[in-house]
Amino acid sequence: MTEKYPPSRIEISLEQQRLRLFQAQSLIQEYAVSTALNGAGQQHGSGCTPCGQHRVRIKIGAGCPPGAVFVGRRFSGEIYTPELAQQQPHRDWILTRILWLSGTESGHNRGGHVDTLRRYIYIHGCPDTEPMGIARSHGCIRMRNHDLLQLFPQLARGSRVDIY
Repeated sequence: MTEKYPPSRIEISLEQQRLRLFQAQSLIQEYAVSTALNGAGQQHGSGCTPCGQHRVRIKIGAGCPPGAVFVGRRFSGEIYTPELAQQQPHRDWILTRILWLSGTESGHNRGGHVDTLRRYIYIHGCPDTEPMGIARSHGCIRMRNHDLLQLFPQLARGSRVDIY
């Protein structure tokens, strides 16, 4: 089944901690995000956010409720609450939706020890208590759940994602 979405692309600025959604050449939305505390980098195990050109490889979570908790890219059946967070204070919460990224630049962010897809780099939701506009993630791009709910339907599988 082919998805019917307008051709959209996103740019993510690590310096500004911003995600910009474009349709054709027009900026249509901008969101604060949180990228890796360890900065930019491609290496597996680095905890860094990979730079360069990527594509949305897989979209996960359509139809799940806001705050849905994902474990191993599957809805766990849990909905995030502060009480759940207190029970598991060290958990890295992946919430609401997942846009799983795949690098397109062989040797830079695709293949070997620099493969974005095999590093499980996502754009995903997180608890509202997590700050945006500040690098704090383990490599992924974190977004507010309500922002991700707006972004998710505007991107098709294969949409371009440039991270710089």
